[in-house]
Amino acid sequence: MIVMEVSLFDAIMQFLIITWKLFFALVPPIKWGGGKPAFIIALSFIGIITGVVGEVAEAIGCVIGLQPQITAITIVAIGTSLPDTFASMTAARSSEYADAAVGNVTGSNSVNVFLGLGLPWVISAMYASRHNQEYQVPAGKLGFTVAIFLICSVICFIILTLRRIIIKGELGGPKFSKYLTAGMCMSLWVIYIILSILNATGTI
Repeated sequence: MIVMEVSLFDAIMQFLIITWKLFFALVPPIKWGGGKPAFIIALSFIGIITGVVGEVAEAIGCVIGLQPQITAITIVAIGTSLPDTFASMTAARSSEYADAAVGNVTGSNSVNVFLGLGLPWVISAMYASRHNQEYQVPAGKLGFTVAIFLICSVICFIILTLRRIIIKGELGGPKFSKYLTAGMCMSLWVIYIILSILNATGTI
């Protein structure tokens, strides 16, 4: 009989996520139907979780008095991106190359932006057209936030390119380079959040 010691952190995480583990236990085995039922049901469950997290985050932002755009780029964004973060971490550990980890992030964001914006707009535009109305949503202060995001994204790509040239890999490497890269990327996120909040509150 093999006895494995469990750390306090592992025990707490097991307690916190046991509900989701039971929820995803309903996903059928990948051997059934060539994996298609498992893919469809798992994707549906992820959508349900994302919706729940988004609604809870929006409620929290409303309770503590955050503006909707600030809630969107902080609480909602973090909550809906955590599954992608863990998926990228798993891909980085199990894959030989960094493509799966980096590709997972870019692919996920593409779905969030293109499908998350495109599908509601199409439905709303069709509804407005059917009722002889004009569908139009003012941009507000979105332009500034998008511009800051693009600048931070370009800097991030420059960092990854330099790592490929100098360290011969986008992820991992010597301890100093790992922590330096992680700190720089985290700093880009903090800068984006701070500038977006200042713009939303009218400070800049």
